[in-house]
Amino acid sequence: MSDQPPLSRLDLNLLVALDALLTERSVTRAAQRLHLSQPALSASLARLRTHFGDAILARRGNAYELTPLAVRLTEYTSAALEAARRVFDAQADWSPEDSVREFSIYGSDYSFATIGRAVSRLAAERAPGVRFRFMLHNPAIIDDIDTRLRYVDGLLMPHGFLDSLPYVDLSSDDWLVVASADNDRAAEGVTMELIGASPWVFTYQSRTAFTSASRQLQQLGIEPRIAAVVESFLTLPLYVAGTDRLGLVQAGLARIIQASGDVVLRTPPFDATPVKNALWWHPVHDRDPEHEWMRALFAEAADSARI
Repeated sequence: MSDQPPLSRLDLNLLVALDALLTERSVTRAAQRLHLSQPALSASLARLRTHFGDAILARRGNAYELTPLAVRLTEYTSAALEAARRVFDAQADWSPEDSVREFSIYGSDYSFATIGRAVSRLAAERAPGVRFRFMLHNPAIIDDIDTRLRYVDGLLMPHGFLDSLPYVDLSSDDWLVVASADNDRAAEGVTMELIGASPWVFTYQSRTAFTSASRQLQQLGIEPRIAAVVESFLTLPLYVAGTDRLGLVQAGLARIIQASGDVVLRTPPFDATPVKNALWWHPVHDRDPEHEWMRALFAEAADSARI
């Protein structure tokens, strides 16, 4: 028999109070946020402290700080609230035209500037009340993606990083080399010699976070000299402009990047493996009709974006 108390004995209103307290870090501000009296929220805090055996909020001088347990609870609480909202927002008969659902998607700025933008435009035409929340991922999120995807609607991520999750293929994209417009050595194109001799700006350079093209350079026997690492494809050119550095970006960003006029884009001197973009989700969403509609919207948007 489970040692956990039955759910029927838990007051789920405490979850709302806990979320407000963790966010505001103040009983007064949390009470104002929830339109409750301060004594009422203080009573909720007392019940939470008893339940967790922890202070949750600890006074430091004239302010309060979250305890180590409260810091850990912060993420769980918001995810649990979002899951609860989805349960009670579910409808037997759902139509996108009348929906006010918010879909939350993890991804990079590249995926948001290309596929995400097209999805948002299509949704505005088909379902004006539907909203998308596009959230930047990071290595920590990807390392815990099986859990994260239970509480969000999807992840825009190329193949090669995930497995055992459902997905729909969206598009294929090529890689381009970014060089400064005043880099004379790249004026006529980029050679393997120049690649080996130049400093580089990389994106997501870690053991589990990298781009297929940067990994391919290493497989070709080139160990690039990395001058900077940025977790953004759109800002990468800013670290290349006016320097002798090189970088790698997807061709789908070419129009945006070239608009600055400070950098040029060159075809790589090696057969760079294309990016195979996909939308991934947790199986818990498989039979959700709203989620099915969203997935079809992404597939259509990818076609219209011509990435």
